[in-house]
Amino acid sequence: MPLTRVYLGLGSNIDRHAHLQAGLDALACVLDDMRLSPAFESEAVGIKSDPFINLVVTGLTDLPLMVLDRKLKFIEADNGRYAPDRKGLPLDIDVLMYGQQVGNFDGLVLPRAEILRNAFVLWPLALLAPDTLHPGEGRSFGSLWESATIDQRLEPVPFHWQPKGQG
Repeated sequence: MPLTRVYLGLGSNIDRHAHLQAGLDALACVLDDMRLSPAFESEAVGIKSDPFINLVVTGLTDLPLMVLDRKLKFIEADNGRYAPDRKGLPLDIDVLMYGQQVGNFDGLVLPRAEILRNAFVLWPLALLAPDTLHPGEGRSFGSLWESATIDQRLEPVPFHWQPKGQG
């Protein structure tokens, strides 16, 4: 299967740095040419919880979409996402875009609507891939961010991921 560029949204509100580091380590085994956006702290949207740290990752994969999504669920599970006694959201990984695909793929709607609704997704995307076109809108992420009127507090936060074995 040819390589497909994917964009993933990552977030955590429990032991945030550790869970994001672990998630990125696991993603490095799944994605080639992996690059990260800056990280941002944001208030929770849709749930009452502590603030999140969010970032966007892009990389290349030869995995079919549903296989990739299943691997992401396992990475989330390894970080306690589905534990019955969990408090908060240790790790959330969402497929934002899979190539330029548009549509509903077994319940996974792409591109993800959160791209246009949440500053913690759109701003990192605009910084990571400013000239990349949103497949549904036909406008670049940079342009979409410039014209966005999203009322959410978002603060850049220091975050550095060092791939295992490098350093």
